[in-house]
Amino acid sequence: MEKKNSVIGVDLGGTNMRAGRIKDGILIAKNTIPTPKQAKNCEETLGALIEVIHSVWDESVTAIGIGVPSVVDRMRGIVYNVANIPHWEEVHLKEILEKEFSVTVYVDNDANCFALGERIFGDGRDIENFVGLTLGTGLGGGIIQRGKLLSDANCGSGEFGMLPYKDKILEYYCSGSYFMNVWGVDGKEMHARAMRGEAEALEAYRQLGIYIAAAIKIVVLTVDPEMIIFGGSVASAHMLFEESMRENLKDFDYPNSIKKLQIRYSTMEDPGIVGAASLCY
Repeated sequence: MEKKNSVIGVDLGGTNMRAGRIKDGILIAKNTIPTPKQAKNCEETLGALIEVIHSVWDESVTAIGIGVPSVVDRMRGIVYNVANIPHWEEVHLKEILEKEFSVTVYVDNDANCFALGERIFGDGRDIENFVGLTLGTGLGGGIIQRGKLLSDANCGSGEFGMLPYKDKILEYYCSGSYFMNVWGVDGKEMHARAMRGEAEALEAYRQLGIYIAAAIKIVVLTVDPEMIIFGGSVASAHMLFEESMRENLKDFDYPNSIKKLQIRYSTMEDPGIVGAASLCY
């Protein structure tokens, strides 16, 4: 695309909707609004989404990329069964947004967007085979193989968080929801307590490290990447769980695979927005 043009990236999450306008690879405008928690219908949430896009829009925009926590029909831009957003069982998102904004719209899973953003702009630029794991409200994964997003049938590969684990699924224990699920405390509050050195909060993060190690083992056994790049709000607190995570990787059946594996934490500014915008390039 021509350098004079800009694109918009949208990170649609269960907690917040984030939109940003990017020109020449630089984020020049952004806005965040809460995702409606008690929406009575799909149209209410769509209205909020359109609002946040308009807030960063200008006439230079030539395309919109949007990442959603869901499986996606990439060709038609239809999203199905969106996690943590009520009433989004089947939403023809590409068609709706192209009618509203009269530009091309690209839609993909949010974790795929994160991985693609790391491939284009981040630590994955020189890595042919890696997995981007998003530790946010849930746990998602995007798989880069031979330098490109894995071509799959239903946009469902990399959904490691949905795998059975213990008495639930992995995401129950390995995401921002873990703190409320297991400890009955909001993630932000638990982080604040941990930073104050409170014993229970530090123990919560120690146990989280055990669960993240389990997720890494699953990724290595299924995909065997050169690198795993973590993103998301929980990953930003990695200093609180990294020690127990690495300790619990020591019993892996194939220690050489863990020894070779690079584990990094995203340094991209606004990786959800930048990742979604990467769909436009």
